[in-house]
Amino acid sequence: MDTSLPPIKIFAGTKSEYMAKEICKELGVELGKMKIEHFADGEFEVCFEESIRGCEVYLVQSTFPNSDNLMELLLMIDAAKRASAKSVIAVMPYFGWARQDRKDKPRVSIAAKLVSDLLTTAGVDRVITMDLHADQIQGFFNIPVDHLYASSVFIPYIQSLNLEDLVIATPDVGGAKRANSYAKYLDVPLVLCHKQRAKANVVANMTVIGEVKDKNVILIDDMVDTAGTITKAADLMKANGAKSVRALASHAIMSDPATERVENSSITEMIFTNSIPYNKECKKCTILSVARLFADTIRRVHSYQSISSQYLFK
Repeated sequence: MDTSLPPIKIFAGTKSEYMAKEICKELGVELGKMKIEHFADGEFEVCFEESIRGCEVYLVQSTFPNSDNLMELLLMIDAAKRASAKSVIAVMPYFGWARQDRKDKPRVSIAAKLVSDLLTTAGVDRVITMDLHADQIQGFFNIPVDHLYASSVFIPYIQSLNLEDLVIATPDVGGAKRANSYAKYLDVPLVLCHKQRAKANVVANMTVIGEVKDKNVILIDDMVDTAGTITKAADLMKANGAKSVRALASHAIMSDPATERVENSSITEMIFTNSIPYNKECKKCTILSVARLFADTIRRVHSYQSISSQYLFK
């Protein structure tokens, strides 16, 4: 790192330490020393065990369930500000609560906006995240947000498969923009699935818009929670004559019974990034690391370089 710039320090929340270690390895720096002490009633205290005065501090923590991960990040930000860090950057490979980004029915919260307010109030100076559920969440912040895209990891992997008669598909119309970007870059057709939900995490019915017969299909989504939608879409593609169906998603939330559903579905391969730790046994799952993507972004942010040049597409 340039010695004329403020020193860089990287710390990790409890559940994202694996990611922080990979990022540190890519950057050639040591992971900062920090202690999180838990009390009997469930509260916890964050303490940096080295000086961070005048440093550019990067806090690596995804805010996946449970909510302790978010609270941990907020306390880390607060502790860093009180320890006189020059700047505090939250590195959030997965930004939780993002599905609640608008009022889609009366008397509901907009949790994504609330989380952005909590982070800002805690004192964060910048946020680096990846594949937000909705792009407009960037506008909830009054600080810089670097929104990265896992496409720079996924595209080379898709190309390495050397699939003929490739078709890109989306399991719901809401993901059409994302899937269309992949289809345009790879110069292949786009197929849509139209679904109707009975309630949250429950799909009532689904139809395919487009031709998948004798095609190798790759379903594109930003996250997989219970895997109900993605497996139903895969089974539907197979029923419509697809040769193979793979699924690709940035964030492996994989709440039970998601793993069992994937194993028992028509999906040939389920491809995730490691933005969320996924430790269950699933022979169909492939995990790709995004540590280099985040490390390169941290390097560019630290040295005031543009990060847009590393995007294949948005």
